[in-house]
Amino acid sequence: MNRTIHELFNLEDRIALVTGGSRGLGLQIAQALGEAGATVILTARNNKDLEAACSMLRERDIVALPVAGNVEDAAQIAQMCAATLAEHGRVDILVNNAGATWGCPAEDHPLEAWDKVMNINVRAVFLFSQYLARHSMIPRRYGRILMMSSVRGFRGNMPGHETVAYNTSKAAVINMTRSLAGEWGRYGITVNALAPGWFPSRMTQSILAAKGKGMITRTPLGRFGGDEDLKGASVLFASDAGRHITGQVLAIDGGESAIG
Repeated sequence: MNRTIHELFNLEDRIALVTGGSRGLGLQIAQALGEAGATVILTARNNKDLEAACSMLRERDIVALPVAGNVEDAAQIAQMCAATLAEHGRVDILVNNAGATWGCPAEDHPLEAWDKVMNINVRAVFLFSQYLARHSMIPRRYGRILMMSSVRGFRGNMPGHETVAYNTSKAAVINMTRSLAGEWGRYGITVNALAPGWFPSRMTQSILAAKGKGMITRTPLGRFGGDEDLKGASVLFASDAGRHITGQVLAIDGGESAIG
């Protein structure tokens, strides 16, 4: 008998690891997965932020656990993954959300800033995916990997938006999504990406304060993303409702990318 919609979206008994999950878009996604029934493990560097995020989720009857570490350090990534597997036995869902940006004209962009953005936004994403695929998802022939790209990964900069490293890194995430989907589909692993537009967050607060009104006028829905706008897509890609979707990138941007 065919499963119901509730059953297809149900994440009970699933273990989800969300990088950069202590605030912003990562916390929103963690909350969505937890509300669908998953146990969520949050990673971040700041223990205080992690504990606050886990407390907030527990108040909503979500099983939430912290794993602290620095995603710029390959050894710490391996330690975070290993600790999660040792505690829970597996990871069913990986959300590669941790990210960084740097605003600077391309001609003046510091090399160390370029490396920082690439290490967090690309290298760490691959290392988390590789470790958990190798040690959990491939052996079990099951996995859901959700990447966090951006509409900036589709296009170049507008005048005054000087984020060449960020844009380049998010374009890399799009192609990594497609490449891993192609390689790992035979193991029952799906790999998809979200490409948010403008959402208020710590990362975007300065540019939205300076230019937010003009950005809204270029968005067909006339609004920025909110606290619920990534939830539905995240659960779709993480659940059996999305089991035949892989290698795809979904823009969640109020229609901004649809009009060029």
